[in-house]
Amino acid sequence: MTDAAARTAAFFDLDKTIIAKSSTLAFSRSFYRGGLISRKSVLRSSYAQFVYLFGGAGHARMERMRRYLTDLSVGWSVQTVKDIVAETLHQIIDPMVYDEAVGLIEQHRAEGRAVVIVSTSGSEVVEPIGVMLGADRVIATVMVQDEGRYTGAIEFYAYAENKAAAIRELAEREGYHLQTSYAYSDSATDIPMLETVGHPHAVNPDKVLRRVAVERGWTVLDFNKPVKLRRRVPFQPPRTVLAAVVVSAGAAAVGAVALAVRRSRQLAAA
Repeated sequence: MTDAAARTAAFFDLDKTIIAKSSTLAFSRSFYRGGLISRKSVLRSSYAQFVYLFGGAGHARMERMRRYLTDLSVGWSVQTVKDIVAETLHQIIDPMVYDEAVGLIEQHRAEGRAVVIVSTSGSEVVEPIGVMLGADRVIATVMVQDEGRYTGAIEFYAYAENKAAAIRELAEREGYHLQTSYAYSDSATDIPMLETVGHPHAVNPDKVLRRVAVERGWTVLDFNKPVKLRRRVPFQPPRTVLAAVVVSAGAAAVGAVALAVRRSRQLAAA
């Protein structure tokens, strides 16, 4: 393995890029059975999943989903959430992993690149999925906790420009060469993330991202073969899977989100 290969990475968005659905909403029935949410909330989550799959994930829709999920989680036991995810992870996530994404992950690992999952979903959901997929690192949203329960506040929101900032910080810390690295996402909200690397890829892109990808000559990929992960050759998971969180997630995060909102509006109006 060359020194250059050892210091490159492949950054993957999770929802609709590696898996065919929203990872967070996919656990709604498990949370219901675990006593965290009501049947009404399950139905609402199912509807949100449908809208997310067929309507895309623009800024306004992501903001509504974020507010709904953070309000819903107030007072939840962090350990209960972790236990439910651990118990039902393979049952829920395993059947909806894209075969094409698994192949790319295997290819990048074989070529010596670090594999990093970058997701707006919460770390309690994303980190176990990262282990299952054999990722080296995870960047995910981090919720504020108080005495083992969620407060409804967000410590770090892994969304839009914040994803790009976290990738740059991780690259500086780990020594990744971003210009020789790769990134994959389905959403226009991840354009800042795709712009951080030399090899951006639009996967199952929404209309805005597809247009931007074509204009800029980015590779466009269409994944359409969900597969049960256990049918594939199992990964040898790395020794550690760590959540990369921007240390200065206060004012910097607020400014980054504001920038992302402006970007999103400019792209939509173009």
